[in-house]
Amino acid sequence: MRILVTGVKGQLGYDCVRELSRRGFTDVRGIDIDDLDITDEKGVHRYVGEYRPDVVIHCAAWTAVDKAEECAEAVYRVNALGPKYLAEASADIGAAIVYISTDYVFPGTGERPYEVDDPKGPLGVYGSTKLEGERFVTKANPKHFIIRISWVFGKNGNNFVKTMLRLGKQLESLSVVNDQIGSPTYTVDLSRLIVDMIQTDRYGVYHATNEGFCSWAAFAQNIFEYAGYKTTVTPISTDEYKKAHPNQASRPLNSRLSKKKLTECGFDLLPSWQDALKRYLKELDE
Repeated sequence: MRILVTGVKGQLGYDCVRELSRRGFTDVRGIDIDDLDITDEKGVHRYVGEYRPDVVIHCAAWTAVDKAEECAEAVYRVNALGPKYLAEASADIGAAIVYISTDYVFPGTGERPYEVDDPKGPLGVYGSTKLEGERFVTKANPKHFIIRISWVFGKNGNNFVKTMLRLGKQLESLSVVNDQIGSPTYTVDLSRLIVDMIQTDRYGVYHATNEGFCSWAAFAQNIFEYAGYKTTVTPISTDEYKKAHPNQASRPLNSRLSKKKLTECGFDLLPSWQDALKRYLKELDE
């Protein structure tokens, strides 16, 4: 099996390539923007047509949520048109595509975990462009895995855990939002699921996060506790945070995602987020 992984310099792309190597896949190519501009339609078709992968794992994306509000056109090209071109190019050669989406496609209301087919309603540019990407991929290539994820952390990139560790060394206390609820997701665990998926034909839309739900404040408290920091966390509301940081994009309060579809289709659930966090901190130490 020949596999193309985009966004290899990011958290998930990096771990997907590592996991494929660990499993003995030898014909794997990890690329980033220096190798291929996914917003160049002709370039994408030419690259995919020449390499002829069996699967494209598309991890590259615009993920800077606040900056996205200022750059809507550029974000649309990256998060919607890029996946469209890759899905069309992979369909042309009979290849499958994995498209990584997000909890931000939902409006974030209520407290019930979102099912894959629940009504969408993104709050900002990031979520709306990722939703458009989903629609393009679904239409262009029937052999698709669309995987919605949330609150990602991994070794190769910036994330909430690294930010908390950095601030925890500098500050005795931190104010962290406590009314946004979701599931932290470790890219090592997620990459294992993705590699499991691409060896099947169980195409469709899935939610994949580590098990369990928490607030950002609870997540931060666990980070400090597991890392042995004495930093205390002061829970605050999203409204309080936005008053202190007025240029923030809107974020969903409810990012709970139901993993019912994973179980129904015979895939293993990811470990708890607490277990994942402990392993991640150990990985960072090493």
